[in-house]
Amino acid sequence: MACHAAPAGGLMPARSFDDLRDIARAHGPVRIAIAGGEDPNVLLAVTCMIEDGFVSHAILTGDAAAIRASAPSGTGRHLDAIDAHSPADCARAAVGAVRSGQADILMKGETDSTSYLRAVVDRDTGLRGSGVLSNVTVAHMPSLPRLIAATDNGILPAPTLEQKRAIILNTAPLFRGLGIDPVHVAAVCATEKASDALPATRDAQALAQESLPGFVVGGPFGYDVAVSPQAARIKALHDRSAAGVADLLLFPTIDAANAVAKSWKFHGQAETGSLVMGARVPVLLNSRSDGPGNRINGLLLAIAALTGA
Repeated sequence: MACHAAPAGGLMPARSFDDLRDIARAHGPVRIAIAGGEDPNVLLAVTCMIEDGFVSHAILTGDAAAIRASAPSGTGRHLDAIDAHSPADCARAAVGAVRSGQADILMKGETDSTSYLRAVVDRDTGLRGSGVLSNVTVAHMPSLPRLIAATDNGILPAPTLEQKRAIILNTAPLFRGLGIDPVHVAAVCATEKASDALPATRDAQALAQESLPGFVVGGPFGYDVAVSPQAARIKALHDRSAAGVADLLLFPTIDAANAVAKSWKFHGQAETGSLVMGARVPVLLNSRSDGPGNRINGLLLAIAALTGA
């Protein structure tokens, strides 16, 4: 995969990952800490970001000798490798680099998700923020003329109403950084009718009646009504908040959100990036199947979140 830098002067609000590159360029280079730096996809992503001027310094934990040996020539002055001998040690060392002010963004490399998240949420040594962590995946695909996001597709199995509220609010710095205001949120359910038999529809109804600063929430909506103005018109729901124009899809379970986000990648020809929100700094939690491009997109989202913080 070739590294590239997009032309300067991107328009706001961001509508593509090329626009995100303009946002990152305007923000200036960041420092990152990576838990498990031996992952070739991570090294390639970091190298590209250094070459494009988006990362000034990276701290990689793991087998320090192997990391240095694998690092491309010319990147040495931008990289530090810290010896860590287990996934948990890698995660703790990377989190420690962020806590000590040596890095602005935390990234998952060759470390399992359990060890990584345990280090992030540790009450004494972690990066706890709002109290609720949530994952958001942002996509740009040929079938939609804007960015669209799905949450929570990586942390909370079956969020409560209170957690859903926090999940929405967690995304505020990201959308501010993307220049999207207000953020149209669609609470996605199996039906547009609120029913006690489907608790998610009652949650959607409650959220749609609340006033969340910076957000316009609508629902319950089927996926079609959330993303398609035509579907919203056909179902006579076009006058409801966020119908057909959703920027953020709020799902009732991690299963639904994860399936939709992956379908965008594998069936929708989507370019995607993912980010964990709710910690003190942006946290990247990549899927093992993600290549360098998805990881670079995640870093671009993280920089946008820093811009909007």
